[in-house]
Amino acid sequence: MPSGFIDVHAHLLPDFYVRQATAAGHTHPDGMGSWPSWSVEAHLDLMDRNGITTAMLSISSPGVHFGDDKAARLLARRVNEYTAELTREHPDRFGNFVSLPLPDVDGALEEIRFAFDTLRADGVTLLTHTHGVYLGEERLEPVFAELDRRRAVVFLHPTSPLGWEQSALGRPRPMVEYVFDTARAVTDLVMAGVLTRHPNLRVIVPHCGGVLPVLADRVDEFMRLFLPAQEPPSSDAVQQLRGLYYDTAGTAFPRQVPALLNLVEPDRVLFGSDYCWTPPALADAHIAAIDAAESPVGGATWRSLTTVNAERLFPGRSR
Repeated sequence: MPSGFIDVHAHLLPDFYVRQATAAGHTHPDGMGSWPSWSVEAHLDLMDRNGITTAMLSISSPGVHFGDDKAARLLARRVNEYTAELTREHPDRFGNFVSLPLPDVDGALEEIRFAFDTLRADGVTLLTHTHGVYLGEERLEPVFAELDRRRAVVFLHPTSPLGWEQSALGRPRPMVEYVFDTARAVTDLVMAGVLTRHPNLRVIVPHCGGVLPVLADRVDEFMRLFLPAQEPPSSDAVQQLRGLYYDTAGTAFPRQVPALLNLVEPDRVLFGSDYCWTPPALADAHIAAIDAAESPVGGATWRSLTTVNAERLFPGRSR
C-alpha cells in the first residue's frame, strides 16, 4: 500500500454524544436510518487498511447545539476535550477540528480561545447553518474576525437545510440536500464579503464543493449585477471560490473531481473519507477509485498530491 493520505473529512461519534443528540430528538439524524457505529479501534483499522496516516476528527451534523445555549457550550467542551485526548493518545494518527456552540456567539468565542490556546486544535468545524443562522449573517462577524486573527483552518460541513421537510421528499438529506446547502452557505460567505474581509481564513469545502463548480459562473454574474460596490472591494466570486480548499469525501470519481478541476487548481484538493458516516466498505471503494484515477499532475498520484496539499495546511503532519 502506498504511503500518504491525510484525511481532512473524518468523523467521530462518542457514545455520550450520540445519547445526547438522540435525547434531543435526532433519532434518525438528517433522515438516515440510524446512527453509525464508531470506535477508535475500528477507525484505526480502516486507516491502516487504506494507508491513511492521519485523520482530522470532527463532529458531523447535527452538531452540538440542540436549542439551549448552556447545554451547547457544555457539549462542545466535552466533545472537544474528548477529541483532544484522542490526539494526545495517538498524536501521529488523529487531529482535532473543534465544534463551536453556534449560533451562541459569546460561547463560540470562548470555545475558540480554549480550543486554540489550551487544546492546541488543528482547526474548527462550522455547519452550513445552525438553527437557520447561515455563515454570512452579520451576527457571526466577531467569530470570523477571531478565526481570521488566528489564521484558522475552517472545515465546513453541511446539515439539513431549512424547509427540508418539503424539499427532501422523504429521502435522506445527505444525498442531495447536503450538496445544495453547501453551495448555499459558501455562496453566502462570498456574497456577504466574509472571505474578503477575512483573507487569513483557510476554508475547506466538503464533497468536492457540492454543486459549486457548476454554479460558480452563475453566482459570479449575479454578484456583479446586483451587489453594490463593497469597501474593501470584493474580488469576483470565481476568484474567491478558487482560493478555498475542497475535499474528496463521497463519490469523487468519475464525475465530481473533473468538474471541480474546472474551477480550482489541483493544489486546492484534499482527501476526505467521510468515515464513519460512510460505511467501511463504501469508504474502501471510494479510496480505491481515487487510487485508480489519473492524477492531473505528472509524476504525482492523487494520494501524494492531496497529502502534500494537506501538509501545507497542517505543517508537521508527515506522510
